[in-house]
Amino acid sequence: MRRILALLIGLGLSLPALAAQGPGCGAPTEWLQSPPLRAVAAGLTAGHLSILAVGTASITGAGASSPAAAWPARLEALLRDRRPDLQLRVEVRGTRGSTATDQWHEIQDALRGSPPPTLVIWQAGTTEALRSLPMDDMATTLGEGLESLHARDIDAVVMGIQFSRFLRANVDVDPYRDALRVVAAANHAGFFSRYDIMRAWAEAGTVDVERASREHRTAEIDKLNDCLARALAAFIRDGVEEARR
Repeated sequence: MRRILALLIGLGLSLPALAAQGPGCGAPTEWLQSPPLRAVAAGLTAGHLSILAVGTASITGAGASSPAAAWPARLEALLRDRRPDLQLRVEVRGTRGSTATDQWHEIQDALRGSPPPTLVIWQAGTTEALRSLPMDDMATTLGEGLESLHARDIDAVVMGIQFSRFLRANVDVDPYRDALRVVAAANHAGFFSRYDIMRAWAEAGTVDVERASREHRTAEIDKLNDCLARALAAFIRDGVEEARR
């Protein structure tokens, strides 16, 4: 109970809000465990936080009702609600069909700005898996990028490939998923297993975009984005607590 209270204080959460929704829309706790996020913890203590989210088109709200319903925007809204005193900046860069190399170029461009990000959330691997692109190229680029971010004292979280029954039936995604996990662990980054979390939600009936009717599909995508944001908030919260131990 003491650890839970510390987590609540760390991001300014309220007990009623947490109890109503549950951490990460009820995502399994083993997928919400993060390595220490020291830069984020220091930023929260100092009262400022800058997040850069990079990925493919879904990161900007493709398929959602509006850009405000995309998970980075929902994460920003959650953080602002829970820490209204926080000086918060969230930048989003996403392009349809972008590869890890494209995304690293976007990150490098963002690093030239001021202030630099405290946390980079790198949504990676989907394009490579869909196109059966060389996995080694993806892993090399991701590893070099994460190593560079770590050297600059910037926290990083790798967001893995999304869960999809269609994708699972038609694409060999597991080697790409494993590569993302291994590279993240080897380069001081957190790994947010979007695939496992989304599969757990689908199996529990919490949110399942593929089985939503056409008229309810947009609303289900919005719900998915909101739950991803809540799960990420719980993941980040765990990383902050680990850093403060």
